Formats: sequence, C-alpha cells, structure tokens
Amino acid sequence: MPTVLLTAPYMLPTVNRFIPVFDHYGIELIQPDVEERMEEADILAYAGQFDATICGDDRYSRNVLEACLPRLKVISKWGTGIDSIDKKSANKLGIQVCNTPNAFTLPVADSVLAYMLAFARQQIWMDKAIKQGIWQKIPGISLSECTVGVIGVGNIGKAILRRASAFGMRLLGNDIIPMPPEFLAEYRVEMMTLEEMLPLCDFVSVNCVLDKGSEYIVNQKTLAMMKPNAVVINTARGPLINEADLIDALQQKVIGGAALDVFEVEPLPDDSPLKSMENVLLAPHNSNSSPAAWERVHWNTIRNLLHALEIPCTDFEEMIK
Repeated sequence: MPTVLLTAPYMLPTVNRFIPVFDHYGIELIQPDVEERMEEADILAYAGQFDATICGDDRYSRNVLEACLPRLKVISKWGTGIDSIDKKSANKLGIQVCNTPNAFTLPVADSVLAYMLAFARQQIWMDKAIKQGIWQKIPGISLSECTVGVIGVGNIGKAILRRASAFGMRLLGNDIIPMPPEFLAEYRVEMMTLEEMLPLCDFVSVNCVLDKGSEYIVNQKTLAMMKPNAVVINTARGPLINEADLIDALQQKVIGGAALDVFEVEPLPDDSPLKSMENVLLAPHNSNSSPAAWERVHWNTIRNLLHALEIPCTDFEEMIK
C-alpha cells in the first residue's frame, strides 16, 4: 500500500471528499496541518515515510529530495507552477514531477484585467472617499487610451492580451520564445525587448515562469525605465520582482502604483511598507480563485498521481462522478 503525503492547501479543507477515492486505490494518507506551504524543515520531518506527495508550493530542494529517498517516487503538484521543486535534481534522482498546465489561465487573466480597470477607473479610491464623507471626482482614464505590456506571453499572457484587445488597448509583449505569427497578427501584438517596451506602458503585467533567468526581472533598473504613471501587476511569482526595489520606486514616485497577488515572503509580513501604501492593491496569492478551476485541478492532480504510481485506474472517471 503506497503512502502519500497530502499537503495541498486547497485540498486539505475538504479532504473527506477525496478519502473514498484514495481508499479505493489502496492509498494511505499522511495529512499534516498546512497554512501556506511546507518549508524544507517541515518536509524533512516526514522524510522516508511516504512514496509520493500531492503538494502545493512546498520547498522540494535537492536536500529534501535526497532525504526522502529511496521511498519518494512521485511529486504530484496541485496547480501549474513547479518553481519550488528542484525539477532537475528530481529527474536525476528518478522522481517523477507532475502538474496541471494551463490550470488557472482564465481566472488569473481576469484578475489582471480587474486590476487594470480598478486603476484606470479609480473605483476603489472613489468608493473609499465617498464612505469617508468626501465628495471628490477623481480623474480616471479609459483603457482604450492605455498601453499594456506583458512580460511572459505564455497561456496566461496571451489570455490577458486577448482581453485587453477587447478594450481597445495597445498591446505589447516580451518573451524569450518566438510567438505564433497568427496570434500576433490577430490581436495586433507588438513584441519588444524590455528596454523598448517598458517606457511605453501604462500597465506592466508580469506573467513569466520563475527561474534563474527571470528572478528579479523587475528591479531598480527596469523600474527606472517605466513611465511615472505606470502600474506594475504581478499575479505570477513573488521573486519575479525585487520587492525592496519596488517599494523604493513607489515611495520615490518612480512609478504610479502596483497590484500584487504574490510576494517574496508569503504571507506578506505585517511590517511590509506595501500595506500602508494608498497606490498599491494587495491580495493573498488568490488570483487563481475559481471553484470550477479548483475542482478540475483536484481530480487531475489525483489522476496524475495514480498514473505516475502505475496504479490501474480505468474506473477513475466513474469514481469521481
């Protein structure tokens, strides 16, 4: 009977729904208490006790992977991003890593558009003023007057640009991978270097994968290239932005604002200056919020686990009805 360490925060609150399926396939569960993620020390406490894991953004470094051998064979990641897993080391050690590509494209893209609309139309700030007894007509702009630049034109980046196109925005993109010409032509997307793109943008949305090449892609140098009214939006991974540089740029009015769903340290520390800034919108790593999307990911993560463990599951679809 394989033992699975279940630490995915989105599954744990309703784990009783999944237990009959795990029981059916002869899987024993270990269920630690998890708030945001398992750090290295948290996982090491269970090293050697499990054959596979269903995890969130847990820190599976090489040190952790080696400590979990020889039992650990499969890491089934809940969601898309696997930057918290040392995939290269996992491959060398014979540990399979599974995920659900394109899991949250639509809700994340919607979140980015919501942030752009909030800043453009000033709805949040007008609401706050009215409730404080201040009758003030705060100037807004139309998105059709604005330019958006997307750093990382993958599935989510493309979905953002498609939505922005419907608002009549000028669309710019930056990526290390060539884009399909038909996509660029259909939506009139202009691909540029960061040096070319950033000075033109009213909104900069960061949507690239986090790796050694993209870490701190938004930093003092790139922030200095932006317009004084530019708003930086990050719904991808916290370390894509150098938070200290961003805070300084906001305080010095180098840029106009920021909308952040992800942070270098999560939860965001109480003493972060970001929490007291009027021109910053914050969210608790929740741009993937969509019950329908979560449901698909729940079951796909379990399906990936069963396949990787080579457990026959021809009746899986019937089981989850």
